[in-house]
Amino acid sequence: MLGGRSSATARAAFRTIRVAHIRPGSSSRDPIRSMFAGSVISNFSRSSIKLHSTCSISNSTIAGYAAVSSTTGIENRESEEAKNHVPMQYGEMPEEFSAIELALDSVVKIFTVASSPSYFLPWQNKSQRETLGSGFVIRGRRILTNAHVVADHTFVLVRKHGSPTKYRAEVKAVGHECDLATLLVENEEFWEGMNFLELGDTPFLQEAVAVVGYPQGGDNISVTKGVVSRVEPTQYVHGATQLLAIQIDAAINPGNSGGPAIMGDKVVGVAFQNLSGAENIGYIIPVPVIKHFIAGVQETGDYVGFCSLGLSCQPTENAQLRDHFKMRPGATGVLLSRINPLSDAYRVLKKDDIILSFDGSTIANDGTVSFRNRERITFDHLVSMKKPNETAKIKVLRNGVEHEFSVTLRPIEPLVPVHQFDKLPSYFIFAGLVFIPLTQPFLHEYGEDWYNTSPRRLCERALRDLPKKAGQQLVILSQVLMDDINTGYERLAELQVKKVNGIEVDNLKHLRQLVEDSSRGSVRFDLDDERVIVLSYESAKVATARILKRHRILHAMSSDLIDEQTVSEVELACSK
Repeated sequence: MLGGRSSATARAAFRTIRVAHIRPGSSSRDPIRSMFAGSVISNFSRSSIKLHSTCSISNSTIAGYAAVSSTTGIENRESEEAKNHVPMQYGEMPEEFSAIELALDSVVKIFTVASSPSYFLPWQNKSQRETLGSGFVIRGRRILTNAHVVADHTFVLVRKHGSPTKYRAEVKAVGHECDLATLLVENEEFWEGMNFLELGDTPFLQEAVAVVGYPQGGDNISVTKGVVSRVEPTQYVHGATQLLAIQIDAAINPGNSGGPAIMGDKVVGVAFQNLSGAENIGYIIPVPVIKHFIAGVQETGDYVGFCSLGLSCQPTENAQLRDHFKMRPGATGVLLSRINPLSDAYRVLKKDDIILSFDGSTIANDGTVSFRNRERITFDHLVSMKKPNETAKIKVLRNGVEHEFSVTLRPIEPLVPVHQFDKLPSYFIFAGLVFIPLTQPFLHEYGEDWYNTSPRRLCERALRDLPKKAGQQLVILSQVLMDDINTGYERLAELQVKKVNGIEVDNLKHLRQLVEDSSRGSVRFDLDDERVIVLSYESAKVATARILKRHRILHAMSSDLIDEQTVSEVELACSK
């Protein structure tokens, strides 16, 4: 694995980045992405950044935030002096004033009510919470904001600058990996006097940008000025993926999320996170990522995702390693360690291939490619910017001979999902045994330090295991709802279910079907550690209805598992 390290070293290497939106009453989470989930080079698996939200009280006018920090920038004051002020021409005013003039008729404040599901009790939701964020108008009468501002939303309102009215907004498209979302407001009154902002280009190092939004510390619009410090693929907190990001030295505080970063008269990024424990280090989503998201939505009507090669690669910086794999002097590349079976690259590439170039761009021994003026970034950025089903030319060295292959790129789903926003978790209850597919959000329920407190075997599989075929899930017995029928099985929770009646389990829906097919006789579950559960099918069906009633659970399975043939059977069982 490129940049591989021990578990202890990986945990010690965690950095803390915060999502910059205001979110009261929410605990933080660390969605470390699974290997091969999105990045070509897999040194970002367990050595990923430790992530959690910067949450605050949604009422930004309370006494605790009454004093505006100097880092929140220039705020618009609704005084008579401001109302009578005639703004200077853009050529005469400082850049931060130009930014605020542009922003007044385009940047909005977003109010979200959200409710996340409980993964320990997947048949119910947690209590609702309120979050605040920012957004801005783009072409096509859409509002662009961050996905984490509207994640798991139940109700969204927006308010434009200088207006006391909040308007209902509908979430049209969400890309959780790139942390972007678009909103639509149907009310024509909202659009009166609103202007859209144009997207610009990726700024160069040391160029000045102004971040506009509604951070904590006040209710009016705020502008913070800073310069570009770094441009490189970075861990996206919300989606737990590696995509291009811009680091700036402007303060990005809770509530800034979704606001534009403006340079001149164009948007060069969207504010989305900051670095905890550091002064004035913030991150913005650059225009190439924004355009990739918007283009996918325009072409298909929905979010299409970011492509991956599904490879794990190792640097070839050691001369002896290069000699062993017959790399000629001056040749550079990375060593292919593992290939995701769901990737098209699995068809043509092999372990121990040396990847020399991607679409004509030479790959250095550390896995980087040239980027702009004397800058270098990891070559997975080139992969992520490809559209789904586009092809790429990959040159490899195999046994001392160069080959060139054409590979079709597409987003690849990990065996264990790293996030499950805007959807209900799947579950199946049989005789009090609660079966679920393993997800990282389930592991996050074990608390802030979930990597160390969650079941070790499940955690390792979530971060390392690869799917063998499409649609595969890692099904586990999450808990046992105690009853006479399952006495003695309560200690078998948190184990993977490998087989039902001798047949390997592909996913949770397959497990349900295998159980239902056992309408006569007994049902046998083979778990990890060679543990076995055996139940009488008829007795278990009767017990299931009794247990559901006792725990006030409406259905024995989630809606995604119910097909037309079993709806009547489930309703009948639950009514007994």
